[in-house]
Amino acid sequence: MGLLSDPNRRKALTNLLTRLNAPICMVCYLAAIVWFMGLAFEPFTLRTYMSENAMGSTMVEERFSSGERALSLAKEFDAHKRKAGGMPMEWLVKAMQARGLEVFTQSFSRKLPFPDENKERYMVRGTNVYGILRAPRAPRTEALVITAPCSPGNSNNQAVGLLLALAQYFRNQIFWAKDIIFLVNEHDLIGMQAWLEGYHHTNITGMEYSPLQGRAGSIQAALSLELSSDVITSLDLILEGLNGQLPNLDLANLFYAFCQKLGVLCTIQGKLQRNDWDTAEGYTHAAQTMMLMVLKQACGRSWGDHGLFLRYHIEAASIRGINGFRHYKMDVATIGRLLEGMVRKLNNLLERLHQSYFFYLLPSLSRFVSIGYYMPAFGLLAVILLLRALDLWVNLGAPALEAVDGVTEAEQPSGPGVLTVLTPVVISHLTGVALYLLPVHLQEMAVEHFPVSETEAVVLTAVAIYTAGLALPHNTQRLLSGEGTEQGWKVLKLTALLYLAVLLGCTALINFSLGFILAVTLVPITASMTPHMPKALSALAMVLLSPAFTILYCVFIYQELIEAPVSVSEGWMLFLSVISQGILDHALYGSLVYPLLALFIYPCWLMFWNILFWS
Repeated sequence: MGLLSDPNRRKALTNLLTRLNAPICMVCYLAAIVWFMGLAFEPFTLRTYMSENAMGSTMVEERFSSGERALSLAKEFDAHKRKAGGMPMEWLVKAMQARGLEVFTQSFSRKLPFPDENKERYMVRGTNVYGILRAPRAPRTEALVITAPCSPGNSNNQAVGLLLALAQYFRNQIFWAKDIIFLVNEHDLIGMQAWLEGYHHTNITGMEYSPLQGRAGSIQAALSLELSSDVITSLDLILEGLNGQLPNLDLANLFYAFCQKLGVLCTIQGKLQRNDWDTAEGYTHAAQTMMLMVLKQACGRSWGDHGLFLRYHIEAASIRGINGFRHYKMDVATIGRLLEGMVRKLNNLLERLHQSYFFYLLPSLSRFVSIGYYMPAFGLLAVILLLRALDLWVNLGAPALEAVDGVTEAEQPSGPGVLTVLTPVVISHLTGVALYLLPVHLQEMAVEHFPVSETEAVVLTAVAIYTAGLALPHNTQRLLSGEGTEQGWKVLKLTALLYLAVLLGCTALINFSLGFILAVTLVPITASMTPHMPKALSALAMVLLSPAFTILYCVFIYQELIEAPVSVSEGWMLFLSVISQGILDHALYGSLVYPLLALFIYPCWLMFWNILFWS
């Protein structure tokens, strides 16, 4: 405090920071990248451990043995699904009632803002079927959920069969202290969203659904099961939810503990755990696993039905069976025993999961990186923006030297007019509003005048508006009527730097992966941008490091990490698909990534684009 309260020392510190501003910024950027990549090195991570005492031991005897019965039910479900051409509601209701459950149905419908070409749907209508097993030894104020989505074709039939077999087995046990809800939802996330909104008496996405006739207690945790083959070689744990939310780490620890106990091969991000962490191959494997989690979390979409539960503060995860053709196979009974053990441990909870971490990265299922370890990497990037803002602030306050009759005198520079700074800020954000609103609203007009589908019209309109924003500097300078000055661009850049620092900081607090990826690409070019740089080279660098190209890079990196590389044309088509899916996720489930990029990040980038062409 004495250093900052003493004017002389404060001035000396300020002079030091401004004189060494560029070297310090370069060191911070390199240190941030090295710090982040070092997080995958095992000695720098923590070993996972169970924080919740009620789930601390796996010493329970799992007795589920109805694997053949589960496969038989799966075949029956598949036959009735083919016959009904969709969800076999009547058969499911009878099957659940035969197992002693209180069975209810919920119908729902949703008109998409534009057709979803990936799943070929526009007007979605469906029915959710769920059965409630009432707790025999408790006042029925709390509940657990086991869900299996009814997917088209042959997908996930085995999961529904296992769910029904578990319901029958659980019905004969007397130690349940919580209600257990067995849910089969149609149309994947849309059906799950309808059921959750109906259960909690909310409607935040415009979904039309019938009210739920049966209800259990407050949901404490949920497990979503996805099995699409009679032969399962490993189980993959999926944690990433809507807007980058993650469940409590104890839920992942519970899954890993029972996999270890039962000898089940388990993966995360589809990758097996390796023990050779001290080799280059071991480190690369851990880094790829962590980067896959970062990319999935950054996109803000829900990677399974569990992701929508997290919005309601319900800890949830998806367990996906994988047939990877490895020299290892497990039967359905083993998967049933694993689920039995997890549900029994969750049944012991006296309160919601809260003692472990909610913010973490996983290079493997046995190691984790907590928020206290990965946040410094983002902090080093944010410091660059603050240091550049400090440098501009000092330069703006420094008096200009002017020679009068051979005598050098200090003259306080006149500040720029309000219009000089306000105009590009307003126009940039109006462009962002157009990017957010117009693609969906102009799709009909685009379809009438161009030979494109509704989905293509939405995506291409968004790309056109994004590209049209590059003409912003010319329009801004006309409005300024020649008021652009040296002080003007410095004030605008100071404003933009602080604005970007706040945006990225708030984003990183909610979704670290998204904030970090944006910071890695935006910080270097925005921190160094001035009107005096070579226009052509600087404009190319700004475009290549813009938000749209950041998404494009992430598409190619993701495909490389999942070992499915694509060509440039295929990557471009995936990029367009990601844009359409982002807009749909925002409209259907409330994903915040698209409005964040359109209304805030893109306008902020346009402000720096305006600085480059300042005259």
